Amino acid sequence: MDVLTALLLLVHLIPVSAAKNGVSSKSRKRILPDPATEPPVTDPVYEALLYCNIPSVAERSMEGHAPHHFKLVSVHVFIRHGDRYPLYVIPKTKRPEIDCTLVANRKPYHPKLEAFVSHMSKGSGASFESPLNSLPLYPNHPLCEMGELTQTGVVQHLQNGQLLRDIYLKKHKLLPTDWSADQLYLETTGKSRTLQSGLALLYGFLPDFDWKKIYFRHQPSALFCSGSCYCPVRNQYLEKEQRRQYLLRLKNSQLEKTYGEMAKIVDVPTKQLRAANPIDSMLCHFCHNVSFPCTRNGCVDMEHFKAIKTHQIEDEKERQEKKLYLGYSLLGAHPILNQTISRMQRATEGRKEELFALYSAHDVTLSPVLSALGLSEARFPRFAARLIFELWQDREKPSEHSVRILYNGVDVTFHTSFCQDHHKRSPKPMCPLENLVRFVKRDMFVALGGSSTNYYDACHREGF
Repeated sequence: MDVLTALLLLVHLIPVSAAKNGVSSKSRKRILPDPATEPPVTDPVYEALLYCNIPSVAERSMEGHAPHHFKLVSVHVFIRHGDRYPLYVIPKTKRPEIDCTLVANRKPYHPKLEAFVSHMSKGSGASFESPLNSLPLYPNHPLCEMGELTQTGVVQHLQNGQLLRDIYLKKHKLLPTDWSADQLYLETTGKSRTLQSGLALLYGFLPDFDWKKIYFRHQPSALFCSGSCYCPVRNQYLEKEQRRQYLLRLKNSQLEKTYGEMAKIVDVPTKQLRAANPIDSMLCHFCHNVSFPCTRNGCVDMEHFKAIKTHQIEDEKERQEKKLYLGYSLLGAHPILNQTISRMQRATEGRKEELFALYSAHDVTLSPVLSALGLSEARFPRFAARLIFELWQDREKPSEHSVRILYNGVDVTFHTSFCQDHHKRSPKPMCPLENLVRFVKRDMFVALGGSSTNYYDACHREGF
């Protein structure tokens, strides 16, 4: 029995007969909960399965759902890159052998995979903001490089793109058939995995797009803060949050025991093993059904993995209770949220540029945004997670505009802090745009305490 089959059986997700040749799509439906309304995960294996985001899973998609008298005006998509090779290796162990070439007869597969590779091979003359123009447009190494997007990651975002195409283009006609370059806004960090994830989603969304119309902007900061990145108080919140994490680790005797056992297996000091962030490599083994590494001193095993994942779940719970990360998130997410509402406001004026915005980012991008929005029950961003802001116009009252927030296909609008009480006061099915604008322009600073009324003052207030 292989590793992943054993894990799935452990948490009673699939029967033995279905496990024999991989997980059936019918069974897989059961491992994707509602990120806003279901209780927090307590089983570490279950949590890890969610994190992997195995492609071809049938999941809900509530994007584009609105009463018939509402017109879709613009869409703003934030994604985490797809499945990747680890950023760290477990010291003195063999790297997991994952093939990062794109192969048609290997699972997971997508019908547009070969066409995607063919189209990317024609994009060498395309226009990308430096240093993006030096990055490969798709993964292509027989043994993955550190942090490289895998075939799984490409397929995840081809699926995301096709899903959004079916809803926003085929159903709602968000872009005209002769769409122009200025109707797209594309931005990514300078990592190959984010650029390639963005291109995979874009290809699923606009198959065989004209390269001359495509321009990806480079974002140096994972917070997408552009020219507003200097924020001393945000950094102070982060330092205090990191201190909280450190103290929680010290209190966890089971975690220390686990690290000690693993350090003996790989024959390195415990501090060196912890610094190598073994969970990153272990998650790759887990998600790709590769056995955990062994040495002559023994094997890293499932109990070690579960102990570290259990601590991560406990850390997430305490993080929400202590509110330090919330302070960091409110300041960290403000610039990108401010840019988003500015684009929305321009769209309400009838301007037709930037109707579809795509930010290809990281878990450390999405997580602060989710926290700042008040989505405390939203799960940590899995591979290929998507967070979407939709702007709608009421055809019966054209001057009125509303927003919807969706996370991995689930409508979480009325779970946000700026709209959680709206449906109690109004029968309207969506959240007024002014609620989001007021939140970004004022209420985010109120939530921080103190007397700050703008981003600069909040970032530089004394006595924090």
